[in-house]
Amino acid sequence: MTALTTNATHAPALSGADMLRRTLRRLASGVTVITVPGPAGFTATSFTSVSVNPPLVSFYVSTTASSAPAVRASAHFAAHILTGDQSDVAERFARSGVDRFAGATWEPDRRGVPLLDGVDAWLVARTHEIRPIGDHLLVVGEVIDNGGPANASPLIHHAGALTPLH
Repeated sequence: MTALTTNATHAPALSGADMLRRTLRRLASGVTVITVPGPAGFTATSFTSVSVNPPLVSFYVSTTASSAPAVRASAHFAAHILTGDQSDVAERFARSGVDRFAGATWEPDRRGVPLLDGVDAWLVARTHEIRPIGDHLLVVGEVIDNGGPANASPLIHHAGALTPLH
């Protein structure tokens, strides 16, 4: 058996939270805006697919986030996939203490879920499960509707910055 050699530089040991932040900053993530009736919404990089059959998706929201009570109370949510030129939208929905919908063009769907205009793609899901996990809520939903042109380059989050994927 041959030993693997690496050129890895080992940084000093960090605490759990710092280690997690430092390491996961290196993982590029898609940027979404999650919205629920109210309206309420926030920027999320934790959005992902869970299952194809049934069609399930998930995201996490901090239990201390201003949107957490609205997320807990909602039977539906929308996830909006942002285009590479929508960093302003991501930044607005990431800010605390502001009206995140001010300046945004949107309209509610028939269930009252805010749908943002100009995004590359969106989906609406019926909340299937909400579970506390650590200092966050895991939200799983069953996809029931979708739309958008789905033809633009996405916005990604990497190393603490928002950037278009080319």
